[in-house]
This record gives sequence, C-alpha cells and structure tokens, in this order.
Amino acid sequence: MNITKAIIPLAGLASRFLPLSKVLPKEFFPLADLPMIHYVVSEAKEAGIREIIFVLNPTRKKVLDYFKSSLKVEKILKERKKENILSELKKNEEFFKNISFSYVLQKNPLGDGQAVLQAAKSVKGEAVANIYVDDIFDSRTPAVLQLAKVFKTCQKPVIGLYRLPKEKISHYGSVAVEKIASRLYKIKKIVEKPALKEAPSDLAIVGRYILTPEVFDYLGKAKPGKKGEIYLAEVLNDQMLKEGKVIYGYELEGNWLECGDKLRWLKSNLYLSLKHPKYGSELRDYLKEIK
Repeated sequence: MNITKAIIPLAGLASRFLPLSKVLPKEFFPLADLPMIHYVVSEAKEAGIREIIFVLNPTRKKVLDYFKSSLKVEKILKERKKENILSELKKNEEFFKNISFSYVLQKNPLGDGQAVLQAAKSVKGEAVANIYVDDIFDSRTPAVLQLAKVFKTCQKPVIGLYRLPKEKISHYGSVAVEKIASRLYKIKKIVEKPALKEAPSDLAIVGRYILTPEVFDYLGKAKPGKKGEIYLAEVLNDQMLKEGKVIYGYELEGNWLECGDKLRWLKSNLYLSLKHPKYGSELRDYLKEIK
C-alpha cells in the first residue's frame, strides 16, 4: 500500500504568534522567501502524495488560493512586462498542478485529534500521512516518504521521531521504545512533556505520522479530556498502546526546523534564508557587516 493522501491540520489559533496570527494564518508565515505551507506541501508531493486534505477554520480558507492560478495577477504582470516574476509564478503553479486539494472544517479548535478526525470521510478507509505545518524538514529524503517506506513493510501506524539533547526533551512528547532495527522502534509509551528525570528516552515526537484506518476508529470513540479537547498522542497512548496495538516510530533523517513559537520560527527562518541559493551568500556577508 502506497501513501497517496495527506491531512494537513490548519485550524488552530496559533496563540503563540499573537497578535500577528490574528490577521495572518500561521501557514503563511515566511521561511526565507516562501510560506511554511509551501514547504510541507512540497515535501508531500516529493513523497508521492497526490491528494491533500486541509483541515481549516471556517473563517480562513485562503490557503486554497495559494495553490490556484490567478488570471488577474497574471494579466497585470503581462501588461507591466514583469516576465521574470510571471515565469516564477507559472513555475510554482506547474509544480503543484498534479496534486488535488480539498478541505474539511473544524468549527472549534478542540485538539489535533479532533481536527484529524474531521478528515475521516475524505480518507475513505485508507492509510494517510498526517503533517503539521510548523514542523519543517531539511532532508534528502522527504520525511513523509521515510515514514511511508516503513509503513509499506509493517502496515501499522508510524510516528516520526527525532533525537534531542536530553535537557531539551521536557519540552516535547517523548517515547519509551524497543529498538527493532536502525532508526526503527516499536513504541511502548508516549509521555507528554516529561520532567527531565522521568523522560523515557531522548527521542521526541515530531509532526509527521502515518495513520491507519484503525487510528480513525479510536479517534471516533475518544472522549474529550479535561480541557474539552481530543489529542492524537493521548489516543495513541491511552487507548491504542494500552490495548496492545502496535505502533512504530522512525527516527527521521535530516534537520528538524521547528516553527512552534516565535523564537524557533525565527531560527528556522534564518537557517533557510542563509541556505537560500539566491540570497544566502549576500545575507551571510550582511551578517558579518552588522556584527
């Protein structure tokens, strides 16, 4: 079974980015000269994904416009003889033309598990990738494809993992594991933001998953927690793992660029800006000037 569909939840409040996120959805925050959403959809495409299902807030559907052609803009560029810019725009449209985009709505932000569940009907009983927009990967092999290769062999849910210095693990979800092969683990337990001494390992959960139809069954039965929300990690741990279901974890190759808060987003922006093939060299020179 190949993974050809991906869910991208975008209905959250992005409260850590207020007041900017009041007017600009987080998926459009720039990393170098492209928005975050561009990077994750590019990763999905390069991993063989052919259908993207966005989970959107009813008041914010602009993400669909990013991947559509704009005849009005193209006409203006032609009239003003902006051929270089028009060429770049056409190149972008051409790159994404073989992906179909659809969306479902999450009327209230009631947890990422509830968001993913909204896409259940669109998934139609298939295994699917689940991608979070504020986790970007700079890797030779797309992160989603790394997980999809594991799934092709094991046919079970797969969670993306990333090894961190032990002193940082308390800021993330961590996992207790049994090693199966190089970078491949069977997950025994998921612990959200453990105290340093209680961390089960130095492997953190990152925003990449392969979800099977069985996961959607469990999400459909899940009851909201104390905050009235349903979280994917809690359902995987408190229900599936406790009932003996098998879930794998794969330690992803590449650099994990986090964008979950302002500082980490700025660091990721700087990383990609300095690596940019067109602007990177001049930016590095500029940094030397302003030291």
